[in-house]
Amino acid sequence: MLTLGIDPGTATLGFGLVEENGQGLREISYGAIKTSPKDEPGHRLHKLHDEVTKLIKKHRPDFVAIEKLFFGVNTKTAMSVGQARGVVVLAAAESGVPVAEYSPLEVKIAATGYGRADKRQMQMMVKTLLKLNDIPKPDDAADALAVAICHLNSVKIGSLKK
Repeated sequence: MLTLGIDPGTATLGFGLVEENGQGLREISYGAIKTSPKDEPGHRLHKLHDEVTKLIKKHRPDFVAIEKLFFGVNTKTAMSVGQARGVVVLAAAESGVPVAEYSPLEVKIAATGYGRADKRQMQMMVKTLLKLNDIPKPDDAADALAVAICHLNSVKIGSLKK
């Protein structure tokens, strides 16, 4: 099963493709889609939509897993992240790919076993779980890989309960 994990953001949207092939997890691709703060918001969202659509068409994932919106202190940031999430969900829907959503806490628990893991712990566990030589860069890509891992673990646990 192939999952496209997404760490949403308007300036930088992280993505990571992880496959569960019955023998464990395997990284397929990861990276980040960046937009310029000089561009108007509509243009930035259009670029994110187009790039995510290209990823979906190229890799044909079984699921898109996206991090749920975390409301912190900065409402402006939360709004732009919400918009980025929206265009990702739209791209998945247009492509007929189901979307699963996970909170930051769920992602941390799935990747590290600890809900209060810091960013460095998360990155090290992603590296270890996917048997990578280096920690994925940028941070947004490592986070997206963790979201994909969370989904694949959730599906695996769900199938064990049946």
